Amino acid sequence: MAQAKTQPTPLMPHATATWLVDHTGLSFEQIAEFCGLHLLEVQAMADDLAGSKYTGRDPVHAGELTLEEIEKGQADENYTLKMHKAPVEVTRTKGPRYTPVSKRQDKPDGIAWVLRNHPEVSDAQISKLIGTTRNTIGAIRERTHWNIQNIQPKDPVTLGLCSQRELDAVVAKAAKRAGITEEVPEPVEGADQRSDKDKLIEELQAEREENVKAAARAAQEAEAEAWLAAKREAEENGVAVEPNEAFAASTPAPSEIDDGAGTGQDAAAETAPEDDDANKE
Repeated sequence: MAQAKTQPTPLMPHATATWLVDHTGLSFEQIAEFCGLHLLEVQAMADDLAGSKYTGRDPVHAGELTLEEIEKGQADENYTLKMHKAPVEVTRTKGPRYTPVSKRQDKPDGIAWVLRNHPEVSDAQISKLIGTTRNTIGAIRERTHWNIQNIQPKDPVTLGLCSQRELDAVVAKAAKRAGITEEVPEPVEGADQRSDKDKLIEELQAEREENVKAAARAAQEAEAEAWLAAKREAEENGVAVEPNEAFAASTPAPSEIDDGAGTGQDAAAETAPEDDDANKE
């Protein structure tokens, strides 16, 4: 059974499984493994419970399976069917660009946008870019399109008709062919030649310096307000406060100053007579 996991699956797995269920005696496990489907899917097909009805596809006629392989599988339920010839993958190499059905109605709007914004792009390039015909492009350019009244130029990249890289490549190629070059403006004397990055760095530095200055001014204002508050409180208490004493830890109260002064004068008065008597003697 492990070999079936490495081999390719049929080109139409569900249709092939339907045919094998209807025309062979292979087990559901063998059919599911050969077609790369889940066992329950094959069983639903056999019980006619599948959501979609598939028309059977003969893998023998397609060359993907041989009658000998089918007989071996019917004889042994554990036998793994081997792919006789792998299906060839179908790829589109030519033709216009494929556009989903849901977006085909947006093609005229994308064509009108390219014609208006990039007239140097040729009809062949537009046809390949958007996946349309030259007749449609000509009708939109000459305004003879049957729905010209409802066509509004819209970016084909926004509409999902092409990628931005594809559009840029087509426009660059058309501009080169037409000899259109982007003019680089000459530098103006006296103009600021610095890059946006340097300007942004300088603005940030200036903003930082301004914030530091503002913080310093705020600190000075707070210090001045504190000094004024201390001075006002000292004046209310009758004490003169010098600017350098505004933030002293403590200031002696006026009562303490008066008591100290009175005590000193009384002591001097009491000792003065004794000194006079001593001098007289």
